[in-house]
Amino acid sequence: MEITKNTGMLLLGIWLIVSGVVVLVPALYFNGLGTIMAILAVIAGVLILMRK
Repeated sequence: MEITKNTGMLLLGIWLIVSGVVVLVPALYFNGLGTIMAILAVIAGVLILMRK
């Protein structure tokens, strides 16, 4: 298995995994999680658009 060198896609993958795990295990949710997830999504989106 090879980890992608595309940082945007890597961050997108992390965002998808974390958002799925939080829905499946609600005990992992904390107050700042929404803000962290939003920031991660914006950074991933910008890097994907920049093709980095």
